[in-house]
Amino acid sequence: MRLRGVGRRYGLAGPWVLRGIDLGLPARALVRIEGANGTGKSTLLRLLAGIDAPTEGRISGERPRTAYVPERFPAALPFTASGYLVHLGRIHGLRTAEAAARAQAWLTRFGAAGHARTPLAELSKGTAQKVAVAQALLAEPELLVLDEAWTGLDTAARGELDRAVAERVAAGATVVFVDHAPHRLAGTADHAFRVEAHGLLAVPPAPAATRTGPRVRIEAAGPPGSPLPVLLPGDPGRADGEDGALLLTVAAAHSDALLSALLTARPPWHIRRLTPLPEPGGPPAGTAPAQAPAASTAPDEAP
Repeated sequence: MRLRGVGRRYGLAGPWVLRGIDLGLPARALVRIEGANGTGKSTLLRLLAGIDAPTEGRISGERPRTAYVPERFPAALPFTASGYLVHLGRIHGLRTAEAAARAQAWLTRFGAAGHARTPLAELSKGTAQKVAVAQALLAEPELLVLDEAWTGLDTAARGELDRAVAERVAAGATVVFVDHAPHRLAGTADHAFRVEAHGLLAVPPAPAATRTGPRVRIEAAGPPGSPLPVLLPGDPGRADGEDGALLLTVAAAHSDALLSALLTARPPWHIRRLTPLPEPGGPPAGTAPAQAPAASTAPDEAP
């Protein structure tokens, strides 16, 4: 899908919000959109998601299966949390039983399973946001558009969303996101753009040595003669380890997806060690065995 000369006005004849936007969305990519408040970031995301139509220009190419998390979730809908997710799953073409199973799985992942039967209008802001994120993920979209989707989530849920984003990219999807936190998925975006003066400017990627955010080193060994799987999640850095092992360094947000890609390769790779790396200026990190991250207890909403 590609935007060619796309523009969008306020109303039919109002001032331009965006104009002359040219943007192609590659598959299997994480795309960050930056910009000051009011510059048109949300408008761009709504155009990408198909919520709004452009005033000028065109969007070409076949539209992928798309899911969207808006900046504000319309919680005053006549559904329970589970009922809403099943309803959206049915719209996406899932059978009722499959939609219900996926709804339960995503509510559980985000720590909201206890609210499955709660009416949306009675949910707290944080829990409503978990439902908003779950509805976008349960259909396994090929294009996932996230507009400030982390806002209102507690710490555990924000980490879960980080992992879900990495999983979608690893599965071949494109994820486009806006977030007010500059460190969100730091060092993991394949492309970054800044909305400025109604247009879109490419943001040069930061050198690998200067990227911030937690990172993980995975020591892995494959069967003799087996090549490393292609297109690994997170585009990890590579170095030779001991006894034929390979050292892969990746942003922590992509570590689960990278481990999954290695363990499900044919033939699978053996994981020898997983080491959290210290952030610049931070305390030294210890070494931990490779395992799924433990769930943490956190309040329903972020402070």
